[in-house]
Amino acid sequence: MAIRRRTWRNVDGERIEGTWRHAFIRNGGDHFLTDLLIYADGMVDCWGLETLDGFAGKLASGWVATDLPEGARASAHHLASWKFAEPKSWLTPEMLLGEVRDDIDRLNGVPDSTGRCLAAVDVFRDAPTEANRNAVREAYEAIPEHLRRYALGDMDRKDFPLRVIVAGPEKQIELWGGSTVDVTDEMHASALEYFAEREQLRKRYETKTPADGPTEPVESSVLINQVVFPRGWPENPGTLVLRNEFPSPLVIGNRTYPTVAHAYWVLAVADEHRQAEILGAERPYDAQKLAEGSALRDDWPQVRVAVMTRLLRAKFQQHPEFAETLMATGATRLIYTEVGSAFWGEHGLEGRNWMGRLLELTRSELVAAKLDIAP
Repeated sequence: MAIRRRTWRNVDGERIEGTWRHAFIRNGGDHFLTDLLIYADGMVDCWGLETLDGFAGKLASGWVATDLPEGARASAHHLASWKFAEPKSWLTPEMLLGEVRDDIDRLNGVPDSTGRCLAAVDVFRDAPTEANRNAVREAYEAIPEHLRRYALGDMDRKDFPLRVIVAGPEKQIELWGGSTVDVTDEMHASALEYFAEREQLRKRYETKTPADGPTEPVESSVLINQVVFPRGWPENPGTLVLRNEFPSPLVIGNRTYPTVAHAYWVLAVADEHRQAEILGAERPYDAQKLAEGSALRDDWPQVRVAVMTRLLRAKFQQHPEFAETLMATGATRLIYTEVGSAFWGEHGLEGRNWMGRLLELTRSELVAAKLDIAP
């Protein structure tokens, strides 16, 4: 399955998600190991974009090769070349086409051939008619042949319970060793019970909460937006007090800084004279502009997260009213927008949001201290 290998292409400014897998292209008698690119819109790049039908034609013609002849020449671009000796291919054209179809389904967030087969089993369990059994059989046979044994994700029983349902009582199924066995009523009932237990396990898994709480916030994210107020901050700023440029004098050592932003840029630059200018800057914006024209301290990228963490702790310890605003955001994700820094904030689809993360950390520390459970 290639879906974990992600790629994409741009079509008129729209990002089309994709995945890729290795494949051989046969051109002029030689075989070239390359990447087969598969996209959510059904296009496949095999040395040129093709529709899914076009890709099927490339498989049928041998352009995309699954048959590797003894002694055939092959190469990987700028890597190596060789000849096949006792080659063994694991895929037929039909198998590879089936895998590509499944990849396209998964890229679009819809059930693949295995998912459709298991859904058909659920329908049969609710209404065990022969028509519904035939639907299970058709869905099972639509799974690429080499993937059927993995359909249940059970390496002990493989797809045996599924094949029992497909066949039905008084029919024969082939075992993995090549022998056959007659499906009895007891075997069929056991297979149905197997799927019932799977359903119960699935429901328990979906509703299970990790021991330490949910993995993701259960409430809507809080956006701490970057806004400019030419006439000054609003009378009721709300979560804007969490911004680094919000007026919140803090004392660090023997200095008093007007804002976290002032403190950050003073500590960032190496020149003492420039530090004094930054400290006296009228606005956080002016402080940043002064710092941008200065040499930063050595290894500043390594220490900046630690420095910012300490500044945030100082801000909310020295301004309990702001700490209350931060704690009131609960366990939500905090998204800090920042046009000028893709490291500290987010802007559009870009940004690492480190400021949001540190605010969440500081919030957690404040709540733990309030509850007296901090170690």
